[in-house]
Amino acid sequence: MAQVPAAKAPAVKGAASVKTQVATPKTAPSVKTGVKTVAKPAVARPMTAKVPAVAPLVTDEAKTLYALGLSIYRSLGQFDLSAADLEIVQRAIRDAALKQPAVELNEWGPKLQTLGQARQARVAEREKAGSVAYLAKAATEAGAIKTDSGLILTELKAGDGPSPTAADTVKVHYRGTLVDGTEFDSSYKRNEPAQFPLGNVIPCWTEGVQKMKVGGKAKLVCPSGLAYGDSGRPSIPGGATLLFEIELLEIISTK
Repeated sequence: MAQVPAAKAPAVKGAASVKTQVATPKTAPSVKTGVKTVAKPAVARPMTAKVPAVAPLVTDEAKTLYALGLSIYRSLGQFDLSAADLEIVQRAIRDAALKQPAVELNEWGPKLQTLGQARQARVAEREKAGSVAYLAKAATEAGAIKTDSGLILTELKAGDGPSPTAADTVKVHYRGTLVDGTEFDSSYKRNEPAQFPLGNVIPCWTEGVQKMKVGGKAKLVCPSGLAYGDSGRPSIPGGATLLFEIELLEIISTK
């Protein structure tokens, strides 16, 4: 992390939608009955849309290009794109490749920052509203302690060593998830503990890890105000409540 060790973003896939077309009804030829001429009703028949074949990701180059798409999508996170929004963006990429843009970039490009800020605020408010019930429930779980800052700490394993201060550098193993269980970072997966000055991380960690002892393990529930606020990170929505399981392995140095 910029403040906590760098988060690994989950891959998010976006794909263009395929629309089923319906044939336009045509006037059918008249059919003679014994009494009068009646128009034979036309039946609308759906036309089968063909999905273009997608090349398998076999070569390193193909996988790297796919990663380019993932990277581009991640950079668009603040815009909170709907399926319809994504279709417009995909159309723009195709039009740009054909050198046939539908609007002038010099005219509309400067509006991107305003749109991004508005969409980012929308995401943050939605995340915070959705976390209210979760935070209330977490605070009532067995063993949970809610501090004056709003941090909710649950000891999972008692440690028998010293507790660090905000001036210390510590070594930890940790796993971070969103409230829906989506994992955005894990030192366990990297098979490498993280090491950092405890005073240079998000407030939730600075406060929570000081309440632990070496050899202990705890769960921290961090409201957005103690994590990344309304801005978020590429893999973390603005306004998101975060959960961390942290093992305090060692105090590396003390100032």
